[in-house]
Amino acid sequence: MVQPVKRPLRIGLRVLAGLAVLAVATVILSVDGVDSRPYFHESYYAQTIAQLHASAETNKLARGELAAGFGRARLSPTVNAPQDAPAQGQFRSLPLAGYGNRHGRPAKGIHDDLYVKAVALKVQGRIGVMVGADALIIPPEVAERAARRLEQESGLSREQIYLSATHTHCSLGGWGEGAVAESFAGGFQPEARVWFSDCIVAAVRNALGDLKPARFGHGQFTASQYIRNRLVGGLGKVDPEFCYALLKQDAGKLAVLGVFGAHATILSSDMMEFSADYPGCWQRAVEQATGGLAVFLAGGVGSHSPVPAGKGLEGTEQMGQALARMLIEQLPRTALTNSVTFGMLGLDVTMPPLNVRLTDGVRLRPWLAGKLVPAQSHSFLQVFRIDDSVWISTPCDFSGELALGIKDFLRGRGSSAIITSFNGDYVGYVIPSRYYHLGGYEPRLMSFFGPNVPDYFDELMRSMALTLVNE
Repeated sequence: MVQPVKRPLRIGLRVLAGLAVLAVATVILSVDGVDSRPYFHESYYAQTIAQLHASAETNKLARGELAAGFGRARLSPTVNAPQDAPAQGQFRSLPLAGYGNRHGRPAKGIHDDLYVKAVALKVQGRIGVMVGADALIIPPEVAERAARRLEQESGLSREQIYLSATHTHCSLGGWGEGAVAESFAGGFQPEARVWFSDCIVAAVRNALGDLKPARFGHGQFTASQYIRNRLVGGLGKVDPEFCYALLKQDAGKLAVLGVFGAHATILSSDMMEFSADYPGCWQRAVEQATGGLAVFLAGGVGSHSPVPAGKGLEGTEQMGQALARMLIEQLPRTALTNSVTFGMLGLDVTMPPLNVRLTDGVRLRPWLAGKLVPAQSHSFLQVFRIDDSVWISTPCDFSGELALGIKDFLRGRGSSAIITSFNGDYVGYVIPSRYYHLGGYEPRLMSFFGPNVPDYFDELMRSMALTLVNE
């Protein structure tokens, strides 16, 4: 009578033991310690440095008279359309991108129009285009589709297309695929990518068609009252500079590029209409005052928040108008020249393995993290030199604190550095390594590639800039 009882017990124990072994094996295969090995000893670093040396050898600066052209395309989508017509920007429904707690709800309409704007530059046959979009980011798939079309239509290579966004959290969504992207941009709608990339192409096409003899100048002013360090407050630093470039065609038409590091987050997740936040207000005010084109590019926005005088739409108008007034005061004092040095350098960057953490020191193994995080194994850094200004584009929310060091480095070598975020790829937040072990959104959730990326990017950006400055 005892034997029939023992046999099921033994079977049950074996099943439990097997499940325990399976659970342990799953943990071993799924998690690992955070990778803190020095980046400069790793193969991804060697691959990227080899790529940088090869690119630098073929890069040549152009020196001569400048031609510039300006273009724009309306990015605002039409929602509540009877059917989707992405070629016309018409959608039955489209979410806003920016805040996860909107839970992918559809936009209700348009508060203020969104645009893609472009400035084309040409010196001695060398052409480059600088593009700013009223968007959260420039998604990789959108950038790739636009770049392919521009190469086919205009012969532009990727390194000739300098992309950035205003980082408004009230622009069109639907362009991201996967859990992480869809949590910020709403449910995936492939047609949104079509519309977004078509608008980029249209703005660039218009700018290229407008090339005329022009003059260039640049400057900066301090706007510290409108920016704060949201990560560590007074324990950290901020980049208070509002940097700008002025381009004026001989026929009189002008464009202004403006760069500032405060997040475009004055409007909260309660806002359910499309809006460009304070950068849109700045652009409209500058265009009204000058009659020209105003293009806003997000600077080193990592850890940097805006400090408006009011909340909501009132706050966006106040801050945008104030920054516009400060800029307009500078424009008459900006020296212009029609003879410039112009060059560009793009770099394919091999990234370290993903370090998506479960705890401070434990990460998901990269194979598993790659199924959750949309970032790829390669990314892109880019530098434009326009006379004595060096424009550096990054594929992330790049830290304004890191930007300060690069600006000081190039200032000591006779050049002004302007650093922008969201260049057509996205690798998360890149913030100083000393913040890596803090809890919270930026250091823990959004630092996708581990503690070495800030130093890795810093070295690459300085090296690329020097390649153009020293030639």
